[in-house]
Order: sequence, then C-alpha cells, then structure tokens
Amino acid sequence: MGRILIVDDTMFMRTLLKNILFSGGHDIVGEAADGAEALARYQELKPDLVTMDVVMPKMNGIEALKAIKAADPAAKVIMCTAVGQEQMVKLAVKSGARGYIVKPFQAPKVLEEVKNVLSA
Repeated sequence: MGRILIVDDTMFMRTLLKNILFSGGHDIVGEAADGAEALARYQELKPDLVTMDVVMPKMNGIEALKAIKAADPAAKVIMCTAVGQEQMVKLAVKSGARGYIVKPFQAPKVLEEVKNVLSA
C-alpha cells in the first residue's frame, strides 16, 4: 500500500478522501490545503503518491503539479476534479498527472485509480 499526501483546500474533502484511502490500507503521511503547502509537504515527506485538488487558493493544483514534477520527475500525482472540468483534466495529464478522480468521490473508483497509479 502507498504513503499518500492529500491536497485539497476543503477539510471536508481531505477527511473524506483520507477515510476512503485508509479503508483501502493506505498510509496518509500528510495533508495540505493549497498548492504552495503541497510542494513544501511533498519535499518534506516524499510520499509515494499525491492526490491533488485542481481549484485551490495561492497556487492551484496544476501549478503545484508542475512544481512537484519539476522537483521530482518520477512523482505520482492523481488530480481530483469536479464533474465538467474536462479541460483541466487534459491540462493536468499534459502537465504530468498520472490519473484523476472525479468528485463526488466513489470509494471503489478512488481505490482502483490509486492502485493503478501506484503499480505503474
């Protein structure tokens, strides 16, 4: 199972994702509420995987993804996006995201995507 950093500006969404991932046997090594904090926490914690919200204050998820990939090209990042944000997903994948999950989260889909990205 993976060591995961959860990045979302809403505590409710971080808690929801944490519970889903924990139920799948994953270790949540940290959380961040914006992209700038995500970059700092990534460098500090060196997680196996990051779940990254797209829309956040200070530094959005796409900018944070690019910064993390610049620091560690092997970083595994899954973007979290709302329904209807297909353009953002395409940009995220082009920027180095390994996958994406759609809000509202469905536990089986989240765990399947995390498993696929961790095993790639």
